[in-house]
Amino acid sequence: MTVLHLLDHSLPLMSGYSTRSRSIVLFQHALGLRPVVLTSPKHPATSEEPELRDGIRHYRTPLPWGGAGLPYLGELQMMARLARRIRRVARAEGARVIHAHSPLLNGLPALWAARWLGLPLVYEARAFWEDAAVDHGTFKEGSFRYRLSRALETVVFRNADRVVTICEGMRHDVIGRGVAPERIEVVPNGVDVEWFRPQRRAPHVAGRFGLNGDPVFGFIGSFYHYEGLQFLLETLPKLRSKLPGARLLLVGGGPEEPALRKKAERVGDSIIFAGQVPHASIRDFYSAIDVFVCPRRRMRLTELVTPLKPLEAMAMAKPVLASDVGGLKELIQHDTTGLIFDAENGESFVREAARVGNDMALRARLGDAGRKHVESERTWERLVSRYLAMYTALV
Repeated sequence: MTVLHLLDHSLPLMSGYSTRSRSIVLFQHALGLRPVVLTSPKHPATSEEPELRDGIRHYRTPLPWGGAGLPYLGELQMMARLARRIRRVARAEGARVIHAHSPLLNGLPALWAARWLGLPLVYEARAFWEDAAVDHGTFKEGSFRYRLSRALETVVFRNADRVVTICEGMRHDVIGRGVAPERIEVVPNGVDVEWFRPQRRAPHVAGRFGLNGDPVFGFIGSFYHYEGLQFLLETLPKLRSKLPGARLLLVGGGPEEPALRKKAERVGDSIIFAGQVPHASIRDFYSAIDVFVCPRRRMRLTELVTPLKPLEAMAMAKPVLASDVGGLKELIQHDTTGLIFDAENGESFVREAARVGNDMALRARLGDAGRKHVESERTWERLVSRYLAMYTALV
């Protein structure tokens, strides 16, 4: 069965979104499906010719014009272009299912194309775009654009043949929009536990950054405001007063990076910016971390959406220290598979961080429990099989 996956972007652009997408299509292929990928105009491209990535055909959607014009006109042009592209690729590849992944700018063109082609549509929501846009400063919560985006995505939810969310919080939100529970499937984030395995600290990473055995707290991912990294930098001096020598390794990049670097100037050499690293090297950076931190701020986005990176850290037997927002509490059981602190509460963070930083036995216990948890509940092989049953029921 050929499934056409419509993505905002894909590798080689690195993000949690592209990492999840790669895992889905790879494990679908392993299960005997034939996934084909089509990326939106937001993925940089100059050619419509397909390319092979991991043995899976990837089509691109280059824009023939310079960009957006009047407000909303650019988005309408992109969606119209994408809908035509979906129809052409679906026909050429003999797709039997169209599986569109958020945001809405993918969902609406996929709905139009699927109805024109007479194919079933699966719409997968990774996050609610309007909430992410609020955090990025694109528009304000409750504004006209916020309400319009939410209303249009609700149209897609109600008209798709099946809806997929990545966590229970999002599922409840979609049910609240009038979608029958039996039409919604939760396929949470997972891990390739064969690739992400515990390993000794990579000597070239330790040598490059001067990691000398003191506890290393680390974050790997995109530097967005909702991740709470500024809070992390602000509390680091307090942590070092209880845990001298503790260092913070930040791997990745994003909109918050200039502000973080400026704030880090006042903290000294205890903060390391490693920059963006290739996906093939990411395990070496996890290996250099003693405690993975996920200090997300409390807001609608983080209460509903679960991140991917903490699961990768758990698969590598690294203890995770996370804030108590809903999207993280759905992943971690306090003092069993990780540690939870009160979001944006410096005293609570320092208490838990100092506790795990000073106790190697606790780190080993939590890391081992986290690894066992993802092996039993969060492997991609186990999770992706849910798609197979869903597609089979639709065709």
